[in-house]
Amino acid sequence: MSVLAQILEHKIIAIVRGVKPEAVLSLAEAMHAGGIRLLEVTMNSEDPLAVIREVSAKMGDKMIIGAGTVLDAATARQAADAGARFILSPILEPEVIRTARDLGVVSIPGAYTATEVYAAYKQGADMIKVFPATSPAYIKDIAAPLPKMHLLPTGGITPENIGDFKKAGAAGFGIGSALVNAKASVTPEYLGQLTATAQRFIQALHS
Repeated sequence: MSVLAQILEHKIIAIVRGVKPEAVLSLAEAMHAGGIRLLEVTMNSEDPLAVIREVSAKMGDKMIIGAGTVLDAATARQAADAGARFILSPILEPEVIRTARDLGVVSIPGAYTATEVYAAYKQGADMIKVFPATSPAYIKDIAAPLPKMHLLPTGGITPENIGDFKKAGAAGFGIGSALVNAKASVTPEYLGQLTATAQRFIQALHS
């Protein structure tokens, strides 16, 4: 199954931003135990390439690891070399889309307006990160005239509203602080809570 097909199947991309590098593998394992299969390491975190390399090596047969907050082609290449299998951006940058496609990794640029979403699609994006995802109603409004585009709303998605976003036409979901608390001490108790939170998201998605 292709990486894109797996993203469309599993839907939830857990975003790890600002976490100490040595803690990310433990967080990934805890989220995997709760049912998460897609993990984004943002490039504005500490030592992100080393983190992608480590987590890909240890979890690559269990989770698909990608890079987030990718703003230029050079960073996209570095992330792919480290093992990232999808490239996420908060912006629409054609060079990043082209580079991801040339490298054979999934391209997920960021867009907000209908014009930006369509431009990303025309330039070869596999999915489009709708950021900020203000409401399910907004996703519904965008999806209605642009049904071929795989929309990935990011920001503000919780177990309580993920079903509404899904019904509105979202193909996937980027979930950061509602899932991973970057400031929490990585204790066994917190890891247990993280697994439980992941399970809540998965249950809400499929209910």
